[in-house]
Amino acid sequence: MEYNTEQIYQEKNIDIKKFLFRILSNWYWFALSLFFTITSAYLISRYSEPIYSVNATVIVRDEDKGGGLIGAERIIESADMFNNRKNIQNEIGVLKSYSIAQKVMRELDNFKITYVNVGRRGIAESKLYNQSPIIVIPDTSATQRFGYPVYINILSKTDFELEIDEEYNIKKRMKFGEPFVTEDFNFTVELRDKKNFSTENLSSGKYYFIFNSLNSLTSRYRSKLGVVVTDKESSILTLSTQGYVAQQEVDYLNKLMDVFIRSDLDEKNQTAINTIKFIDDLLMEITDSLASAESNLMQFRQSNKIIDISKEGSAVLEKYESFQQEKSQLDIKLKYYHYLLDYVTSKSDFKDIIAPSVVGINDPVLMSLLTQLSDLYSKKAELLFAAKEKNPLIDVTTQKLRNTRNGLLENLENLIHSTNIAMADMDKRILEVEKEVRKLPATERELIGIERKFNLNNDIYTYLLEKRAEAGIAQASNIPNNKILDLARVDNATKVSPKNSMNYMIALVIGLAIPLVIILMFDYFNNKIIDKSDIENNTNVPIMGNIGHNHDESDLPIVQNPKSSIAESFRSIRTNIQYLLPEKERNIILISSTISGEGKTFVATNLSIIIAMSGKKTLLMGLDLRKPKIHNDFNVNNDVGLSTYLINETSYEDVIRPTNIENLYIATSGPIPPNPAELLEKPSMKDFFDKAREEFDYVILDTPPVAIVTDAILLTKFTDTNIFIVRQKYSSKNVVQYIDELYNKKNIKNLNLLVNDVKIQSYYGYDYGYGYGYGYGYGYGYSYGYGQGYYGDENEASKRISAKIRRVLFGKRSG
Repeated sequence: MEYNTEQIYQEKNIDIKKFLFRILSNWYWFALSLFFTITSAYLISRYSEPIYSVNATVIVRDEDKGGGLIGAERIIESADMFNNRKNIQNEIGVLKSYSIAQKVMRELDNFKITYVNVGRRGIAESKLYNQSPIIVIPDTSATQRFGYPVYINILSKTDFELEIDEEYNIKKRMKFGEPFVTEDFNFTVELRDKKNFSTENLSSGKYYFIFNSLNSLTSRYRSKLGVVVTDKESSILTLSTQGYVAQQEVDYLNKLMDVFIRSDLDEKNQTAINTIKFIDDLLMEITDSLASAESNLMQFRQSNKIIDISKEGSAVLEKYESFQQEKSQLDIKLKYYHYLLDYVTSKSDFKDIIAPSVVGINDPVLMSLLTQLSDLYSKKAELLFAAKEKNPLIDVTTQKLRNTRNGLLENLENLIHSTNIAMADMDKRILEVEKEVRKLPATERELIGIERKFNLNNDIYTYLLEKRAEAGIAQASNIPNNKILDLARVDNATKVSPKNSMNYMIALVIGLAIPLVIILMFDYFNNKIIDKSDIENNTNVPIMGNIGHNHDESDLPIVQNPKSSIAESFRSIRTNIQYLLPEKERNIILISSTISGEGKTFVATNLSIIIAMSGKKTLLMGLDLRKPKIHNDFNVNNDVGLSTYLINETSYEDVIRPTNIENLYIATSGPIPPNPAELLEKPSMKDFFDKAREEFDYVILDTPPVAIVTDAILLTKFTDTNIFIVRQKYSSKNVVQYIDELYNKKNIKNLNLLVNDVKIQSYYGYDYGYGYGYGYGYGYGYSYGYGQGYYGDENEASKRISAKIRRVLFGKRSG
């Protein structure tokens, strides 16, 4: 158990090393990726327009904790029942509402036009706000096209060039102060500071401006406004916004808080304003009657020379005035009931209703219903702000509102009916008093009537004046519930973008992550043989050895450069073959592969050459009758070959040809026959091998791929060992599995694998040197150093690195 655990650990450790080595071997991809990402980060940091964040704070105070301040709701008795305690979420909703944002924009004239500096090279733009050297004065009586850029190129202190591209195609030289009028534009361009203006002080002479619509400005600033509660236990709100010009964002926040405070105060004053308006309407009716009664009284006394009335007349007058005053109060109440009935019927909130106490109404049922209705309207407003429209609580609250409103309307109808009854009763009493008045002398009776009218109007007028004075005092004493704690300031603005250090950090991470992800994805989706473990994990077939990558253009690198590393790899294969076949002096070796392109002909040819160089008489046979090739490597014609021999057109001796290499002979394929498989099964094929075995020490067979045709399988009965070629980064893992099936079925004797076109670093994953133990049970193996100065290609590594870099940068393969 200990051995297995240690073995697993070692295997995992090796995998990590292999992966790390793959990363290091692809350092140029990481360097290139980092170059591009860091360059991009620099350009973003250099040319991105900075974005600044500003903030301000405002405190929201509860109305019920106003410090005992006397307001309209305190002086007008019971009026505070219509002013529910506002919570924080309501205030946040008000601050972020479209209506208040629109009010702010209406008061900020500088926001209606956006000025932009184009920059000298047109790369980086910057918003100018009130720092623009030009100022555009629009004709308010004409319409302007919103959102369309108008370019201004300042030429001198007096002249500029106006340009409107695309659909207008306007380019015109103009003077400052000269009106520009078209169908869509009507404005005048002036210098902001004519006295101190100089073209030398301009960072760029080209600018453009855009007319902004009220709705677009409102929506833009409303959407980017942030409002958060500073602390859960406090009612302090922090307002923040971001923009390209810090001063512009400061102006917006400060104006927003100013409008917010004023709106709160205006809402509180609305009750007093409505009360004063209601009283003023009543006073207008009373004033005319009072003036007329006063004039009649004076004229009657002067004409009749009567200063006062008798004691009996005074008693009747006093009773008469008392009844009339009660009737007047009932009349005022009736008017209020009708006012309230109309208000409840037509309005959908209780923000500016006049309290009943203003007209002396203290009916407990009416007061209770009004309080309930006001609370329900406030609750529904909170739910609509904080919840979804289909929230069941909203439906419940709406139903309660409907029931309470119906109850209030019913109560008002009853009050109007009872008041009418009371007024009718009062009229009867007044009629009784009038009968007593008729018993008095005519002159005194007339005086009583005049004084009655005067005193009645005078009392009502005095009463209304008192109520109006109280409402005026209440309005003057109101203060807003909310208060500005800290105004927004330019010197407190913070730069939020671009963040240079963050950009470079992100660039570093992305620059490393991109090639790393590519390597991981390549490993995950790749089905090709990359390293030795890809073979070992898919087959038990022994690995005879490996052949390195051929950097020469020739297919015979052993002849061109016998001291090269690839030549030494073939010597290693030759040595291993000697260990595989130690007892036989005459050997037939079959070289094949599963698919085309894996290098079987290359291996067969160069293996034959290296064996011949060792003094062994070697025959290379081109048995790929379907796609002959070896005749091209040795520059011989293919008119005569094994195909002509197998159809008895040529003899054995005619097929065998010597080469320029000592001890090496070749037997080419000959013309392509229509039936290669049938020819290979002829008895003459066996006769050929028998003769070749007697004449040559080694016979190397170059055969077609086994996964395509069966020719190579037919020849295995004549061979002593069979070598299948797999190519790194070319052969798929399925190929190895196919070879494993052949090996397990025991149909092919002495089956071995040889890995071709190996790039050493990627094949082993880490620096293990060139060779390794071969045989899986043979117990033999030799290890040869790679690139130690003995071989003739010792500079290939540096050439390959430079070639890779050139391919990456220029897309060309270096020679």
